[in-house]
Amino acid sequence: MEKKTWKSHLWDWFKPFLFAVVLTIFFRNFIFLPMTIEGASMIPTFQQNDEIIVRTIYQINRFDLIVFKDEANRILVKRVIGLPNETLYYENDKLYIDDKLVKEPFLNNLFAEKASGLWTSDFTLEEMTGQKIIAQDDYFVLGDNRRSSNDSRYFGTVSSADIIGEAALIYYPFNRLSIVQ
Repeated sequence: MEKKTWKSHLWDWFKPFLFAVVLTIFFRNFIFLPMTIEGASMIPTFQQNDEIIVRTIYQINRFDLIVFKDEANRILVKRVIGLPNETLYYENDKLYIDDKLVKEPFLNNLFAEKASGLWTSDFTLEEMTGQKIIAQDDYFVLGDNRRSSNDSRYFGTVSSADIIGEAALIYYPFNRLSIVQ
């Protein structure tokens, strides 16, 4: 058996370290993106300055929390309410998709209960966007803090091309560490 040189030993230790760095850079830049929450539109789900991880490989479903760029190139986080080819409206604080009542379990919280009056004002998709149905590659999104949210009621639907990813995890502050549902 041939005796290894110190360079050979060093290279054997350096390879796993190099692999870990490359893998970390890949995951950090292409799979999982860190992001800071700014604003109050997603309270109580997210708080101002929460640090989250955004998953860039995703399949969008109703009530998912997506991250996207708006027309002003701002990065926003909102909840998917309406999917492509659907109609929707709110009446008496209740969501109707294709004329069927859809419960919003994430709104069952003390924050919404403390608010007097309607949490979500009455509206139809057509009143907000001028469309009767959501276009094929678009999504209708709302903030969880409905009274203080700049969302599809103001800027229209979100194109799938503008979606960056799906919120996956709150990692800071540590007392809020949790997987996003």
